Amino acid sequence: MRAIAAIFLFPLMGAAASFSGAAALDFARHAVSFGPRPPGSEANQKLEAYIVSQLKLDGCEVSEDPFTAQTPKGPIAMKNVIGKFPGKSGRAIVITGHFDTKLFPGRRFVGANDGGSSTGLLLELGRVLARQPRKDDVYLVFFDGEEAIREQWEGEDNLYGSRHLAERWNKDGTLRRIIALINVDMIGDRNLGIKQDTNSDARLRKLIWSAASQLGYAAYFVDGTISEEDDHIPFVKLGVPAVDVIDVDYPAWHTDNDTLDKISAQSLEVVGAVIADVIHRLEQQ
Repeated sequence: MRAIAAIFLFPLMGAAASFSGAAALDFARHAVSFGPRPPGSEANQKLEAYIVSQLKLDGCEVSEDPFTAQTPKGPIAMKNVIGKFPGKSGRAIVITGHFDTKLFPGRRFVGANDGGSSTGLLLELGRVLARQPRKDDVYLVFFDGEEAIREQWEGEDNLYGSRHLAERWNKDGTLRRIIALINVDMIGDRNLGIKQDTNSDARLRKLIWSAASQLGYAAYFVDGTISEEDDHIPFVKLGVPAVDVIDVDYPAWHTDNDTLDKISAQSLEVVGAVIADVIHRLEQQ
C-alpha cells in the first residue's frame, strides 16, 4: 500500500482545505447501506431520494432529470440528479459521477468503490461548495445508468444517464457554457493510483495533475496512461473539455468483495481535495 497517511503532512490551501474524507466515507457508507442499486430498483430510488435530500441541505438548486432508457432488458426508468451552485460569470464547471451499481442477478454487489465512492465524494463536495462564494456555475451531477445492463459492456448498453444529459444540455445550450467537466469513478481504493486517461482533454488533465502535485499528492495521481470509456465520453464527443478521474487497478472490481473495507477516507480526501482545488483554479482563470 502507498503511504496514504503522508498526505496529511502537506497543508491544504484555498478550496481544498475543508474537504473531509471521513465525511465522504460516511456518505458512501450510507449509499452502500441501501444494498445493490441497479437502475430501476427500489434501492436505487431510495438512494436517489437521499441524494436529493442532502443536496437540499447544501442550499443549492436541485433538479431531477428523469428519463426512460431503452435497454436490452426493455425500458427502464432512470433519473439523474443535478445540484447547481450558481455563479455570475455565465460559465459552468461540472463535476460528475454515477450512483447506480452493476446488475448482477442472484448476487449481492454493493459497489462500495464502484458507485459508492463517487456518490460520497460528490455529496461531501456539495457541503464544501455550499460554504463558498461562486464565480462560475458549479454543477454536481449524479448519473444513473452508467453500468451496462447485460453482463458485458458493449454498444450503447452503458452510460445511459450521461448520454441522456449530454444530449439534453446540447439542445438547451448548457454545453456551450461548460469550461470543464470532471468525472470521478472508483476513487476510494485504499491503494490509490490514478493514471491519465487518453480519452480526456489534455489541458484539463495537465491542470489536475499539476494541482495534485502542488498539494503533495503526486504519489496518487501517477505517471502512466489508460484509455477509458466512462461518463465523460458523451460530453467529449460533443466537444466539451472533459476528463475522467478513475483508478482502474482495483482487484475487487465487479466482485462481491467491493465492500466498504476496500475504500478509505484518506483516498477520498486526496481526490476530493484535488477536485476542490481545481474548481478554485478554474474560477481564477
